[in-house]
Order: sequence, then structure tokens, then C-alpha cells
Amino acid sequence: MSQRTLPTVYDPKSVEARIYEVWEQGGHFAPREGARGTFSIVMPPPNVTGVLHLGHALDTTLQDIATRFRRMQGYAALWIPGTDHAGIATQARVEQALREEEGKSRYDLGREAFVERVWAWKNQYGGTITSQIRALGASCDWSRERFTMDPGLSRAVREVFVRLYEEGLIYRGNRIINWCPRCRTALSDIEVEHVEEQGVLYHVRYPLEDGSGDLVIATTRPETMFADVAVAVHPDDPRYTAFVGKTIRLPLSHRSIPVIADAYVERDFGTGCLKITPAHDANDFEVGQRHGLPALVCLDQDGRLTDLAGPFAGLPREEARNRVVEALREQGYLVREEALDHAVGHCERCGTVVEPYLSEQWFVKMEPLAKDALARARAGELRFLPERFMKVFEQWLTNVRDWCISRQLWWGHRIPAWYCASCGQISVSRDDLDHCLHCGSADIQQDEDVLDTWFSSALWPFSTMGWPESTSDLARFYPTTLLVTGYDILFFWVARMVFMGVHFTGQMPFESVLLHGLLRDAKGQKMSKSKGNGIDPLDVIDRYGADALRFMLASNTVPGNDLRFTMEKVEGARNFLNKLWNAARFVLMNVEEGWTPEPLQVQALDLADRFILHRLGDTIRRVTSALEVYDVGEAARAVYEFTWDEFCDWYIEFAKINLYGDREDKKRQTQSVLLTVLSRVLMLLHPYIPFVTEEIWQALPNTTGMLIDAAWPEAEDLPQDERAVAQMRVAMDVIRAVRNVRSELQIPPKTSVPIVIACDSEGVRDVVEQVREMISRFCNAERVDIGAGIEPPKQAAVQVVTGAKIYIPLVGLIDMDAERERLKKEAGRLQAEVERLEKKLANENFVHRAPQEVVEQERAKLADYKAKLLAVEARRASLEA
Repeated sequence: MSQRTLPTVYDPKSVEARIYEVWEQGGHFAPREGARGTFSIVMPPPNVTGVLHLGHALDTTLQDIATRFRRMQGYAALWIPGTDHAGIATQARVEQALREEEGKSRYDLGREAFVERVWAWKNQYGGTITSQIRALGASCDWSRERFTMDPGLSRAVREVFVRLYEEGLIYRGNRIINWCPRCRTALSDIEVEHVEEQGVLYHVRYPLEDGSGDLVIATTRPETMFADVAVAVHPDDPRYTAFVGKTIRLPLSHRSIPVIADAYVERDFGTGCLKITPAHDANDFEVGQRHGLPALVCLDQDGRLTDLAGPFAGLPREEARNRVVEALREQGYLVREEALDHAVGHCERCGTVVEPYLSEQWFVKMEPLAKDALARARAGELRFLPERFMKVFEQWLTNVRDWCISRQLWWGHRIPAWYCASCGQISVSRDDLDHCLHCGSADIQQDEDVLDTWFSSALWPFSTMGWPESTSDLARFYPTTLLVTGYDILFFWVARMVFMGVHFTGQMPFESVLLHGLLRDAKGQKMSKSKGNGIDPLDVIDRYGADALRFMLASNTVPGNDLRFTMEKVEGARNFLNKLWNAARFVLMNVEEGWTPEPLQVQALDLADRFILHRLGDTIRRVTSALEVYDVGEAARAVYEFTWDEFCDWYIEFAKINLYGDREDKKRQTQSVLLTVLSRVLMLLHPYIPFVTEEIWQALPNTTGMLIDAAWPEAEDLPQDERAVAQMRVAMDVIRAVRNVRSELQIPPKTSVPIVIACDSEGVRDVVEQVREMISRFCNAERVDIGAGIEPPKQAAVQVVTGAKIYIPLVGLIDMDAERERLKKEAGRLQAEVERLEKKLANENFVHRAPQEVVEQERAKLADYKAKLLAVEARRASLEA
């Protein structure tokens, strides 16, 4: 490929879409024959209704880095993309459009016509998020894109449902579920968002039937008292032992209920007496089951009180609470009210407060499935990154509850169960039925409900590869190698994939699970639209490009830890891209078109050449080692430090000596080193910033093919020279120290300065002597004096580096009197700041009442001012010597 010139400024808008189209159209994302075996990964399917958010951007970036790295290593890398049908969200979107555009509800259309309307909506708008994921640079194999309601995946869902039913692991029964009165459907735990709210703990007097006294219960939901069936106390609570077995008259009602003893009651919460309402609380339901208590329902599916509430029947729950509290107060039952901050579950889709609700639904028996999955995980078949999440995984599977899988929706996988009006039996089948499998009657009706979206996504790792068919993809790429997802869905999705994979394929669905943290704003708060602190990643891409966003996310990632997002960090990543671009332009401007790099002659390399090649080898090993365990943040930081500091800021400056010198052999040698380092840096960075690295790669002389297909760089052919690194470190330390003095004292770069280096150690002195010329050139030194036992010059700036002291005599360079006065004023200002902050931090009211992050910021400021004051005082002392 011929060399071409890079523009002065890198413009991601002119590069990213063009390069991505070349990659996708050229089939570069499809798995090839891999000399090192296979690497496979499935994309956590985003909602088909969704748009790209920062969580998707992080998740996708981490997956893409892993896939591109393994592809370059020589693995046959398969990354399967896809989307989730998102039952509640998609149905709500289409229902809203129906209301706004036609003034109709889904019931006006009927089920069949409504589902057709949803499919039409999905076909028209459902690809939004996948096009946005493309904009991020995801190198997934779009030819294998899946949708959870594709025919193949739908078949897998039916197969799993029927098998579990036949095995007695799916059943229909009455249990407590999460219910949204507005969406009028059961919800999974992950579809419930718990929000801290200020509530009220009502202390209510329940009188004993025999008139001997009363018990006081504490509740946040007095409107559910009409469904109370008992009052429970702890069996070991001496306050209430005598009351167990007695009966209580339920306030505002005509019923009597027993006092029971159960260890579930927390003696230290509220009054130690607990109202038991089995139909409206999951824990109360368990208590009721243990004691054989009835389950009465006092709230209907719309969140209104039932006839059980007598005069309050028909009231919506919010109004009912106020009216019930008012009645309790008037009749003398309300003892007191106590403010209480507590977490309240809300429907993730519509924001409505969720009701714990007793309902007949379909459930999966979790204990047998969890037991098998846990045994396999403990046997070492599953690895969590970080490892600490294994304990969390074990705890959840050990205490798991049965899973409600039915949803009262029309959009989704309809439950394959038919009810017979003739014999009353249920027929479950892989195929649609027109008659009862028990009595043959044609008078059957399919269940109206659909399956929980998480049911189909639990099969994702193997259903996307064609299961239950024995496909070539399933044989070649399953189990998958890696799953990347947020730690917040460890229970809801990861665990379900694990037990489904173990049960139906006999294997773990993936070898490793990389759990990343959540994205938060600069103050550490969770991002949300309601808080106004959310950031649209598409806006970031439009402003800075996908590579800048990707590198910011990846380089700030620590496995399992939350990540704070700031636009300043993105700007820093953009600056790094510009640094790389300018370095590439420098290299290309100093290499003639058509020039062929010459093999490196190790014995002829300069000190700077040996240093940079050694450090390149170290960086390749460090990056590779980190990426092998998917520590993408550590790998990013390693290549960033090498590229910015050692290659761009140091070696390129050293390279100019030979490039602009009069020795042709030295020039050719330096050109070869520059291209060697640049090309391998591009390889190391490609998984992180694929667009800009591919664009630069195409401009390099004599490169063939595309960077996405290039082999991962090796370090074995690079010379290793620890001595050269040590010598260069000395030279760099000295140069940096002198430049710092120049900057602080505002000595013009063109003004030459005398440098005196005192080295008492002969070894250090020998090293400094070898880099004397380099120091002189890059410090614009008038002269460089090196020796042992040197008398410190008077009125000189001093800098200390390892093994040496550097003196720069200042007489004649600056106005000494003016500098002394300036330092005196600066010392006074800094001392005032130190005293102000010390006084502030000594104030206990401030330390204990101010937000912790504010206190820490003030402490950091104090430490910074103290350090600056010490430096100024040292400089003043040097001028008085």
C-alpha cells in the first residue's frame, strides 16, 4: 500500500463512518480460521426500543476490546449481536403511539392486530440502537444478528418451557409477585427500581378481644390492614409471650385475628409487633404458609381497595391511606406517627409504585436448577472477574426464590399452555394445539399471558447459536469464552443464564464473567434523566468522536468498580488521540514515500533507540498480560504512558538529532526505529481506538491489509537493554529538572544556562557522563560540569534527582532582588492559605456536617498548599546561600 499524507488535524467525522463501512462490508467481523482456537462472546441484548446510553457504551467498548484483541492474537473470534423484544417497554411504546395518533387502546385493535402493529413498529424503529452501537465501532458479526423473538429463538423458548414443565420444574400457582397497577402486569425484580422516599411509620393500636389491653403495631401501609389475618410477635420476646394465642379485634373492621409467634419478626423494629398480610407482602406470605393462615386480598389489580375494606372500597390506594389514617385518628386507634426514610419499589417503565400482590402465575422452581449451577461453579467451571463476585453469586443461588415467569402482556413469547373447558386440564405443547391432549376436546383456550423477557434472554448464549438444533456454530463456539456485563444484573441475568446453560447443555454458558461497574457523574451520583445529570453518549461522539469516548471509558475502568464520568476526561482522551495523530504525521513527514524500513542493526543503535525499543517490549508484555485477564483499564494506562511520555515526549525529540543530522546511516536507522515503534503502538491501541489507528495504519509505507486483521505485536524480536533504560532515565530526570527550573523562573528557552551536576557515586557519575551531550542539547546548556564533592554554587537553583544534585547558578540570568521579593510574597500568600484551611479543618462542625467529599477536597487543598510552601521556602533559601 502506498504511503499517503495525513491531514493536519484529525477529524473523526470524516473517518469513522467510512472506515466502519469498509470493515463491515468487507466481512472483517466474521470469525476466521483461528490458529489458536476460538473466542466467542454474546452481546447482552439491549432493548429493541432503546437508544445508546453510557452503560451500553461502556459495555460495548469492553466487549469490542476483548474481541479485537483475541482476533489479532489469531483466535477465530465470534461476537454475536442482538436485541431483546423488551415486552413491557415495547408494548408501552406502541400503546402510547396508538393513544396519541389514533385515540385507541390495544383492546380496540384486538390481540392479533395489536401484535401485528408491534411487529411493524419493531421493523421500522427497532434498529435504532444497533445503528448507534455501530457508530461506537463494535466489531460484532452482524450477519449473525439475533432477536429474542426470531423463529429460531422462539423455538428454543418453547422447548425449554415444555421440558421444564415435563420435569415438574415449571408450575402454576398462587404466590406473591411484583405487580404494576398501571401496566397491569407482573414484573421481574430487575424491572422494579427501589427509590429512597420519605414516608411515615404509623403506630396503630390493635385492641385485644377480651378487653385486657392492646398491641401496637407499626406499619407504613395502613390501607392494607383490611387484609390482616394475624399479628405476629417473636417467640422469645418477653414483652409479648403472654399474648400469643389470644385474639385481636381488627380496627375499622368487624373481624378478629389471632396473635401468633414467629421468628421472622424483628424485635428491634417498630414495636416488635407485626401485622401479617399474606396477600400483600412476600415475607408475610411465607409466615402465613407456615401457620396455615388465609390470604385475603384488599387491593385489586388497579390499586384500588376491594369490598373487604368496607366504606373505603373503590378508593385508590393513595387516597385510601389518607382516609384510613384519618379514621384511625378519629376513633382513637392511631398512637403516633414517625417519619421514616425507606426504599419504595417503582415500576421501571412507568414510575408507578409497585404492589406486592398475591396472584396466580407461572413459576420456575429455582432450587433444583440453582443447586446444579452452584455445584458446577464451585467446581471451578466458572470464573468471575473480579473474584469477589463469586461469593455474591453463591449467596443469591443459596437463598433463591421461585421465579415468576408470566406477564400480563400481548407482546412476547406467549405461554404454550392450553386450558380445556371440558376436563379442566392444562395441555402444554411445543406446537400450537387445536384439541386437549387429555380428553381430545376442541374447546380449549391458550393462556393469555406471555413469558418474562428474562426467560428468553436466559437462553441467549446457546439459543443464538441455533439450539436445540445441533448447529456448527454451537459445536464450534459454545460454551462461549467471555460474558461482559454490569454487576447490577448478576442475579437477574447472569445467574439465570448459568442455570439454564447447565441444565440444557450440560455446560456452563461461558468460561469467564467480566463484571464492570456503573457509570456515575462527577460527584459519584447515579446518572438519571430525573436528576438532570445524564449524558447522551451520542452527543459525546458527535463532539469528540467514538474513539475518544471509548478510550476515556476503558482507561478509567477498574473491574467491578463504578466509574465517574466527566467531560474533562473525554477531552483528555481526545488530546491523547491528537498526540498520537501528530506523532504519526511527524514520522510520515520524515520518511520518503516508498521507503522500505531496514532491519534493525542492534549493535548500531543509539542509546535512545535501545531505550525506546526496550520499553516498547516491556509495554507489549504489560499490555498483553493485562488483556489476557481482561483488565482493560490497566492495559490502557500502560500503553498511554508509553505512547505519550516515552515515545511522543521523549524519543521523538531525541530522534530529531539523527533525522536532521548529516549522517545518512543514522537517519535511516532512526526512521526504522520510529516506524517500528509507531506500527506496534497502533497495534496495541487498535482494540481501544480502532478508527484513528486504522486511518494512520493505512498511511504507513509498505503496510498490507487492514489493521483490524493484523497480528498482535510480539516483543521477542525487540532488543532488551536494562542499562540503556537506566542511562536514559538519568538523562530524562536531569533534563526534566532543568526544564522545571527554567519554567518556574521564566528563563527564556533561547537563553543558555550553566549546569553543575554533583554526583558522589562513581556509578551515577559514569552514567551522567555518557549522557552529557544529550543533557547539553536538550537543556540549552552553556556548559555541563560533572564531578564529585562539588562545592554548591552560590545563589543557585537546586534540584535533586536519584544519585545527584543539579545546580543552576542564577547570577546574570534573573533579577535576584525581584525574584526574592516575588518568592516572599508567594510564601506569604501560601502561608495564609495554609492557616485558613487548618482553621477550617479544625472546626468539628464543618468536618462532621459537611459532605465527606467536600471535607476531603479541603484536606487535599491543604496538603497541596503545604507542599508548594515548602518548595517556595527551599527556593528562597537557595537564593540566600
